[in-house]
Amino acid sequence: MSTQADTALRLLIVDDRVEDAEALASGLRNAGIAVRPLRPESDDDLGRMIGSQSPDVVIAARSASTLPFAQVMQRVADSGRDLPVIALVDTLVEADYIDAIQSGARAVALRHASQQVLACVREAWADRDARRGLRRLEARVRETERRCDALIDSSRDPIAYIHEGMHIRANAAYLEMFGYDSFEDIEGISLLDMVAPQHVEAFKALLKSMSKGEAPPPRHEIEARDIDGNAFPAAMEFTTAQYEGEPCLQVVFRRREELDAGLALELEELRHRDQVTGLLNRPTFLRAIEDAVDDTAQSDGQYGFLMLEPDHHQQLLSDIGLDHADDLLAAVAGRLQTLVDDTATVARYAGHTLAILLRGHDYHATAATAERIRAGFADHVFDVGERSSVITVSIGGVQVGEKIANVAQVLARATAALESASGTGGNRCEVFDPSAVDRVEEERIQAWVTRLRGALDSDGFVLHYQPVINLQGDNAAVYDVLLRLDGGDGELIAPGTFLQIAEDNGMLGEIDRHVAARAIAAIGERLRAGHPTTLLVKVSQASLDGDAFADFVGEQLAQHQVPGEYLVLQLPEAKVFTHLKATQAFAARIARFDGRFALEQFGVGLDSFQLLSHLQPHLLKLDRSFTDDLPGNGENQARIGEIARRARQVGIRTIAEFVQDAASMSILFGADIDYVQGNFLAAASPGMHYDFE
Repeated sequence: MSTQADTALRLLIVDDRVEDAEALASGLRNAGIAVRPLRPESDDDLGRMIGSQSPDVVIAARSASTLPFAQVMQRVADSGRDLPVIALVDTLVEADYIDAIQSGARAVALRHASQQVLACVREAWADRDARRGLRRLEARVRETERRCDALIDSSRDPIAYIHEGMHIRANAAYLEMFGYDSFEDIEGISLLDMVAPQHVEAFKALLKSMSKGEAPPPRHEIEARDIDGNAFPAAMEFTTAQYEGEPCLQVVFRRREELDAGLALELEELRHRDQVTGLLNRPTFLRAIEDAVDDTAQSDGQYGFLMLEPDHHQQLLSDIGLDHADDLLAAVAGRLQTLVDDTATVARYAGHTLAILLRGHDYHATAATAERIRAGFADHVFDVGERSSVITVSIGGVQVGEKIANVAQVLARATAALESASGTGGNRCEVFDPSAVDRVEEERIQAWVTRLRGALDSDGFVLHYQPVINLQGDNAAVYDVLLRLDGGDGELIAPGTFLQIAEDNGMLGEIDRHVAARAIAAIGERLRAGHPTTLLVKVSQASLDGDAFADFVGEQLAQHQVPGEYLVLQLPEAKVFTHLKATQAFAARIARFDGRFALEQFGVGLDSFQLLSHLQPHLLKLDRSFTDDLPGNGENQARIGEIARRARQVGIRTIAEFVQDAASMSILFGADIDYVQGNFLAAASPGMHYDFE
């Protein structure tokens, strides 16, 4: 799916009861999908939302009476939009199923089967994105073809396209080289007619080998012949291509300069090499990847693709000196070449990342090669500059095969595997096997669980603090506490990478206690230094169960002599909606020691203010989507103004986060928002040094 974790699903729900619609949205949120739900209450609402809100998926109840299912399907059809509809039913009746599908619904889901609803939504969303992506790609291909035509026509290089040995396209430079006035004079003529008689047989053999899929030589030297039969020395370069959807061969003719043959070959070789490592350069290697992907798509070819990086690269550079950065990379490349055989294609992919393409390797052979390389680095002592050191590497890879015969997927999977291997401590190999996804995923998750356990046991989490600035004249110090994981190499890992794994493995409660304890200790230090500070701390739904977390917070406040008013505990609106009674009890427990409570990600529910009839939070933090391109989004401006007005009426303060520019600041000030935060104002950092005066 092209959608990312922080991309909201715009979901239009047609159901008679708002509670049922909210339950659907909450179920999807609990499954990890960020949902921006819409619920029309009339036919006019439905038409406006389809036309202006650009929903991604529609869930329409077959039993709805306010907006009948047939009416919804007609509205969707009239809109002309590619908008998938999921028919929601209470029981599965064959006639209803057939009618829904014939009406244009993409799927039928049972209301009480939450996992089936989730699967239908994911599939419909992914399919919609895939169709949109395909249309964008087709448009780009058409635009690329137009640009290529223009470039070929204006190129000084003589270029022709050959299909089954015949000319199907040639540019002006090509026609001029051979003495033709227009393409009509050469169309359908065999390429062999451009070759001097003494070279015809050898050239026939070359064309025959390329027609069988064999790779063309980088440069082929012959005697060419023009329209008058005059021969001249030429060099030909071949590239497989497509023209008007048909596979063909692109041929570039160049008059051969009277250069030493050995020098010409040397120059050609240098053109494909990285000057620091001596390995293939990125453009040349990417062509090799494309050829491998084409081979797997058209035949039974098997390839392994590995990406390699030295662990703790920044620390290594600090130790050996930046002036030896190229020496370090050259040493790593040299060692890698000794660990692979001559059939491997090795390249410098980017920066300090190297890449290896392994022909004829199945998954087990690829994984074994990766492990041999890893061990070969770990056992070796490198001499770089005046220092000797052991350099370990992280290796990520993917098995290129029929299930993943796409260049973008190959690179993305290998990059993700490399990041995972590096992010879980380094000196590891991780090779993605499309036919064994579950096993690889299980190993990845277990590595993360081990790492998170280590971070909890040895204080491996890092807290950053982002100033929360009052727009109404209050200069009290307020910071939002942001959790990071120490990557071990100077890099910090954002919580979106690991929190879902922590939740799935029952670790969120421990992380909540860890963060709360450190935040309270930090408040205590600030108080003793004469700098009273309020901290906003995110907690999860795991801390709502029972009295344990609230009691722990109370004990920590007492231990550090911190008044509870300086601690604000934040919970997401979506989690509160589905854990309302537990949240009410939690708010009452922390109120015993004057602790504060806030709702974050507020305003994206179907009726967010309904929660305020059951809860009285001290703060509402608006969902980040409201400040995305705020100056250009009139709907979000109006919604922010409404939230601020209604919150002020009941004595609740508001915060807008992810503020991006001065224009947004002006809009938020005019809307009477109380607090703002974002990198435009001040980035998060390990210390609390912002001047609130």
